[in-house]
Amino acid sequence: MHSTASDGGMAPADLVALVARRGVSRMSLTDHDSMEGIFEAQQAAAALGVTLMPGCELSVRWRNQTIHIVALMPDGAGDALSAGLVQQHEARERRSHEIAARMEKIGLDNAMERAREQATLNGSGDRPLSRPDFARALVEAGLARNLQDAFKRHLGSGQKGDVKAHWPEMEEAVGWVRADGGVAVMAHPMRYKLTRTKRGELLRDFIAAGGEAAELVSGFQNIDRARDLARQLDELGMYASVGSDFHFPGGPLAPGSMSPPPRTKVPPVWCHPRLATFFDAPIATI
Repeated sequence: MHSTASDGGMAPADLVALVARRGVSRMSLTDHDSMEGIFEAQQAAAALGVTLMPGCELSVRWRNQTIHIVALMPDGAGDALSAGLVQQHEARERRSHEIAARMEKIGLDNAMERAREQATLNGSGDRPLSRPDFARALVEAGLARNLQDAFKRHLGSGQKGDVKAHWPEMEEAVGWVRADGGVAVMAHPMRYKLTRTKRGELLRDFIAAGGEAAELVSGFQNIDRARDLARQLDELGMYASVGSDFHFPGGPLAPGSMSPPPRTKVPPVWCHPRLATFFDAPIATI
């Protein structure tokens, strides 16, 4: 789940309150390249009886492709991950300036300032700007009909605003997670444009780097594809996680609304030795 500490639409405490109202008892806040919302979320979770796993979602490179890794951090961020997040923050800041320069070329004057205004209106004005901030600025300026149109024509893959940041290699980022006692999870492996064979290569390289789990279901996902991924995870001896990838209220992926994942032999990540005590989890399979 994501909050205003990155590109989500709810403050961390408000997100936890929504989770509690929806009957969810366990959650992880995994903002993009940030753990700045964790303390606020922990305070709310303690008051509402929700078990909250600290975490973040790291952007990394694998074979010149951007991949996301969820870091589940039962002890929070230590020296290694904290230093890595500073590096990620700087990479995002550089990228935002490049996006702004490109958006000005298509007519969005004062792009940086206008995107910052949108981030502030969304309650997240202190973080590095991201593409959704520029998308909202494009809509406000009349250069896009809505957010979907802004991404389709200006900010999505292959468009002028699709700026590739200088993310760390996958091995380096997984090292940050491992050094601080966390568990590295491959985020939404079925969303990457990879064949089954290439996906297997990605997962094996991830394991070689120290990764141990992958999201079996993330947001909307075809049940047959989830079963196919489960077979790969089982063959590779990995753990599985499930996530809504929730960003904004009012959408179809409200906390607690996802369909149950297919039942498999793959052990859930909350039974991992470094996480099981935190979650006090008796469930042994998904």
